[in-house]
This record gives sequence, structure tokens and C-alpha cells, in this order.
Amino acid sequence: MIRLYDSGAYLVNGTEIIEDNADSAAALEAKCGRAAAKEEAVKGTMAYGILESHNTSGNMDQLQIKFDKLTSHDITFVGIIQTARASGLEKFPVPYVLTNCHNSLCAVGGTINEDDHMFGLSCAKKYGGMYVPPHQAVIHQFAREMLAGGGKMILGSDSHTRYGALGTMAMGEGGPELVKQLLNRTYDIARPGVVAIYLTGSPQKGVGPQDVALAIIGAVFENGYVKNKVMEFVGDGVKNLSADFRIGVDVMTTETTCLSSIWTTDDTIKEFYEIHKRPEDYRELKPADVAYYDGMVYVDLSEIKPMIAMPFHPSNVYTIDELNENLMDILDDVEKKALVSLDNNQIKYRLKDKVRNGKLYVEQGVIAGCAGGGFENICDAADILRGKYVGADEFSLSVYPSSQPVFMELVKNGTIADLMATGATVRSAFCGPCFGAGDVPPNNGLSIRHSTRNFPNREGSKVTNGQIASVALMDARSIAATAANQGYLTAATDIDAEFRKPKYFFDSTIYEHRVYDGVGKPDASVEIKFGPNIKDWPEMTALTDHMVLKVVSEIHDPVTTTDELIPSGETSSFRSNPLGLAEFTLSRKDPEYVGKAKAVQAAEKARVAGEDIFAALPEIRDVFDTIQKQFDIKPEETQIGSLIYAVKPGDGSAREQAASCQKVLGGMANIAKEYATKRYRSNLINWGMLPFLYQDEIPFQNGDYLFIRGIKKAVEEKEDEIKAYVVGSGMKEFTLRLGNLTEDEREIISEGCLINYYKAQMK
Repeated sequence: MIRLYDSGAYLVNGTEIIEDNADSAAALEAKCGRAAAKEEAVKGTMAYGILESHNTSGNMDQLQIKFDKLTSHDITFVGIIQTARASGLEKFPVPYVLTNCHNSLCAVGGTINEDDHMFGLSCAKKYGGMYVPPHQAVIHQFAREMLAGGGKMILGSDSHTRYGALGTMAMGEGGPELVKQLLNRTYDIARPGVVAIYLTGSPQKGVGPQDVALAIIGAVFENGYVKNKVMEFVGDGVKNLSADFRIGVDVMTTETTCLSSIWTTDDTIKEFYEIHKRPEDYRELKPADVAYYDGMVYVDLSEIKPMIAMPFHPSNVYTIDELNENLMDILDDVEKKALVSLDNNQIKYRLKDKVRNGKLYVEQGVIAGCAGGGFENICDAADILRGKYVGADEFSLSVYPSSQPVFMELVKNGTIADLMATGATVRSAFCGPCFGAGDVPPNNGLSIRHSTRNFPNREGSKVTNGQIASVALMDARSIAATAANQGYLTAATDIDAEFRKPKYFFDSTIYEHRVYDGVGKPDASVEIKFGPNIKDWPEMTALTDHMVLKVVSEIHDPVTTTDELIPSGETSSFRSNPLGLAEFTLSRKDPEYVGKAKAVQAAEKARVAGEDIFAALPEIRDVFDTIQKQFDIKPEETQIGSLIYAVKPGDGSAREQAASCQKVLGGMANIAKEYATKRYRSNLINWGMLPFLYQDEIPFQNGDYLFIRGIKKAVEEKEDEIKAYVVGSGMKEFTLRLGNLTEDEREIISEGCLINYYKAQMK
């Protein structure tokens, strides 16, 4: 089904694969009539060409990228614009689109969410941006319909910013990276590796894009095969996939931890742009006659079967047939794995009790968001369900078209009526089911969803309140097949359905009449509208010569997600209030974290104010006494903060608040064996936090104090290895690493955060 090559590979004429080995030179000469140098073949990928055209550094090994367009939604754009305003923003220098698809349920938190929307509209007017009102479109569907362009690059403050199927290299990053673009700065990275995803064959009837995506995720996530690389989709199988199918696979590449994606384009994508009345944005993309890839994932589409990602990760994949054939064994294994993810002995997580007459029964089905809410997915689901009904028991089915134009066409062609006749409910464009702000299952419930993630608590339950539900990811077709069997897990390939494949017609007037487009037309006279929940970022102190850090949380899970660092769901209403949101930091993983961090922060606040730090935090007197026996330092000149240790933090969302909330509470560093994603590490740096690395068993534990001597000098002089000490009855030395940092990143850390960095430059 899927094969990962052990080494790099050459692709000749877009179809022939030659593995990089001792015989590759001869094989290339036989195919091409000439020897092909690897350093030239590297330039033959589509990714290289797009990156080169957007690079401003003049050095393709160290990129400084300027993006063509930016996009954010309503739980990220307030913080981004507030940061940019504090850093000197005058107008949006590139098209910046503000969508409102996450905090759309305005009853949550009173006026909070709608206040954020009005803030966004006023900023679009003042700075020259585009504003998409609530319920019009989810962020990524609007970008596909209105922003994507062949050979272009888009940066979004949402992790699933992926438009590669349309020929657009898009990346999801934390808000500070968008701030840099808004201030005419660049996105600085080393040139990423490129891995070919070679597609061949055609999918079986009933197999959908989520099935292909989950199969790929299952093959590459755990081994890090594509981590921080660009996935480049090529091969003779691409032509056998519709535009919607390609988009559905593409959006899920985020769950592999890759950096971005790009696909070959053809007449199918050309037609997509024509349908959306933007034919000028189409560009044919394909690799050069000889292209070199750092890895190769060979996917035979004809062998992909309906898949399911069991709780609590998109990589926890099985075929539905495999699950049904080994039901009790697999459910038992998932329950055991859940003990690691939930880390709470008071929670009794169960799945085996959902087996009824030898079949798995689920309580809920959801087809939604940027992954599931597409036109083709919903039409196929309706075809499977036509003439059937979801039943009057616990099982329910909800469907969220991804935009109003998609919704409108589904109304016109009768699909909505067909779905409603089955007992399914149809909702407006909303991302809530993807992050726990909509369709929360019952306690101990199991939901099957064509959405993007199934992390713990992402469906809306709260472990700290004794609640637990879970999500399994599936394709819309198999969700519909399960609904047709009234909640009993069923693969779509087991249902005999006729797929009508109606043609899609895009009604552009829906946006023309409702979306505010002020791109390139800033009006400085407009006053920004601030709701009472919208707060400025608190002052943050610059790095000092030395640091004393207290370990206030120690997490040994194999991976720690951003949802665990700062929960989603109802906390999203506080994304515009740094202090209010910080109260939820690690609340579902380590409820004692906030109190411990605040206690340490009291000492730093006292230090900055010139007050008695020992009165603010009495226990730190002994710490400084011990340090001063060995080193001549002054407590009043030594930064005091907290840190967390996690094995591999940062999987999942691009949300900057996973880092900024720690900083707001006085967090100064993370220590990890590795960082799950580039974007989380970047968020730490942009908020002035030190992204330490430590590979061995840690010499400290929760509650210990660490002393780091000469940290400012080490950052500024590009030292990688840094001596640190566990402070107890004595001083136990160990060595931390910082990893590669750009010049700007070092300055940002030294200044204390990105805002301070820009303020210093304006002086």
C-alpha cells in the first residue's frame, strides 16, 4: 500500500523513480543520455522553484521568505494585530484576510467573540485588509476559493494552512511570524528538504481523501520521515484524483509534521480556477525532467482501504476492516494507550463497552471543516445515505459545508434536502467541531469525524472535571455508511451506492455582497473597536546575564500537544486577553502549573520593581545563597522565571498562545528532547523563551531550581552548549543546547520577545 524509500531518489520525467545508490549515476545516464549531478537535480523540484522565487536572501541555503498573502481567523488575528500595532504597524503591506470561523458561537462568553469580530472589521478598514464575516467560510476554504494561486506562497496563523493541491505553497505558523510579514520582515529558515509523495493507481469506489491521508500519516508520523520537510505530490496517480480529493489529502499533511506541501497541477486544477472565476491564477507546475528528492513515499492508491484513526492521534491508524476483525484486541490497546495520554487515574476511559453484538457502536458522526466540509465529500455522503435514516437512538449526524458558496450549491442540487431527510442536521461554516467548540459528545462517548485532529479533549470534554469523550477520524463516506447502519461502524466499500458526482458551480456574488475588501485601501482615520476583553500584551523583561529558573511542570508523555499546553474549546474566547487566557495554561495536563508559575513570577516582578525578591518568594533565598558560594552574582540583576520540561512538546496547532501563555506567567524556557514542530519552537523564540534541548535522562525534577550562568553572552555569541546547574544542597552541573538560531532569533530572545525587539529597533 505504502512504501518509504530508505534513501533519496531521483524522479525522471515525472514518472520514473531511480533510488539514490551506487548504481543511480549509471541508471540516470541510461534514462537521460547524460549524467545528472545531484546538486542540479535538487533544483528540479517544484518546491525549490517556488522557494527561490520568494527568497530575498540571495542564499538558497538560508532562506528569507516574503509571502504573497496572509490569512488568520478570529482566535489568532486579534493577538497578531495587537503585537504588530505595538511594534509599529501602519498598514498591511500584503493582502491580509481575516476570517471568522472559530469563535462564531457568540453566546459563549457574552459579547467577547463578536467584539473580536468588530475589532477585525475595524482593523481591515484601518490597515487595508479583507474581512470575512462569521458563517461565510472556514478559513482554508475561503483561501482555496479566493486566495490561492499557482506558484504563490501564503502564510496563515493556523496549522492547516495547506493549499498545495492548487499549486500554492502554504505554511501554518504562530502569530509572530505573520507579524514579521506585516512589518515587512521575512520568514527565515534553512532550506527545507523535499520528500516526494508518488501517487499511482486509482482509489477504490468508496475510498475518500481522508482514507489516503490517514494511511500516509500512519506511515510517516512516528518515524519523522517528513518532519519539517516539504511534501511534493507527484506521479501518474495524481491525474486520477478530482480537485476536491486532492485538497482533502493535502490539508491533512499538517498531521505528518511536514513544513508545507505542493502538488503537480493539470487541467483538473485549471478547471478549478475557472470555476472560481480566477483563470489567471492557474499555473502549470511539474518537476524538472530530473528532480532529486530527499525521500520518497510510494503510494498505490488502488490498495488504500477505508481507514480509521483511533483516539488519541491521527497517526493511530487501522483499516476499518482490520479494526472490525480484531475489535476487542485493538480497543483494549487503545484503552491502554489512553492511560498515557490522559494521565489521570480518576478517569475511567472505556471503548470495549461500545461493542454490541460483535460490532462497534458510536454515538456521533460529524463531517466538517477544512478537511470534511467540501462539496464532493458531502455529495458522496448524501449518495450513500439516500433513502436511509440515521435512527432515533444515541447516534447523531451533523454536516458543516465549508463555505456559503458550497452550501448554496448543495441546496440548489438537492443534496441538503437529501441529508435532512435522513435525520442529519446541516450547519453553517464553522470550525468548532475540530477543536471542541461544537458537537461535544456525551461523557464516555465516541465520535467519528471527517475533521483534522482527534487529540485528547479536542472534542470538548474536560478530564479535570471527570469528563472524557473521544474522536476517531474517518472519511465522510465511511461516516455516511456508519450513519446508514445507524451508528454501527461500517466501511463505505461495504455499501452499494451510486455516486452521482454532480458538477460544482461557484456563486461569487455571495462574497461580493458580504465580504469587506479593503486590500490596498487603508484608512488611517478609522478608529479600532476594542471590546472589554481585548487587552494589550503585558510588559516583558529582557534577558539578563544569568538566570534562575524553577521547574514547575515535568511531562514525560512521548508527545505533548498544543491542546495540552493551552486547551482549545471554550478557552478560545479568551485568546484576545493574554492574562485571562493564561489562567488556562496546562489546565488539563497539570492543573497546578498556573499557581506554581505565578509564585515564581512574583519574585521576578519584585526584582524588576526594585523590591525585595526574598519577601516575594522566600524559598529563593536559599537558592541564591547556594549559587553565591560558587559564583559572584547579584540577585537583583539575575532574571527569575519558570520552565517546563516535556519530552516532545508542540505537536498540533500553530497557536502562539501555547508559548505566550507561559511567558505571560513568567515562563522563560522549555527543555525538551526535541520539539514536535518548527512552529512551536518558533513561537517560544518569538516570545523570548529559550528553546533548550537535552537528550539524556534529566538530572532535575519538578520543583528543582536551575541556574544558568552567562546565558545572555551565550545567546549573543552563538554558543550552542550552555552550562547549567541543578541547585540543591550543592550545584550539579549539566549541559543544555540551544540548537540553531538565526541572528534575528538571538536578538529576539535577548530583548525578551518580538515586541521588545521591534521597539528597540525603532529607538
